[in-house]
Amino acid sequence: MSVYDYSYTAINGGEVKMSEYAGKTLLIVNTASKCGFTPQYDGLERLWRAYKDRILKGC
Repeated sequence: MSVYDYSYTAINGGEVKMSEYAGKTLLIVNTASKCGFTPQYDGLERLWRAYKDRILKGC
């Protein structure tokens, strides 16, 4: 099995198949939280800020 064989439940309750992300770079983080940004996610926030323009452009 690969990561693309799995799916997850989005925060809105919908199912998302990981196969939708085939061919893209993934960083998978299980936050197990509905509470938004918290201090322990500082490193992830820095990654997002550094690469968000490239991510949003589809690079």
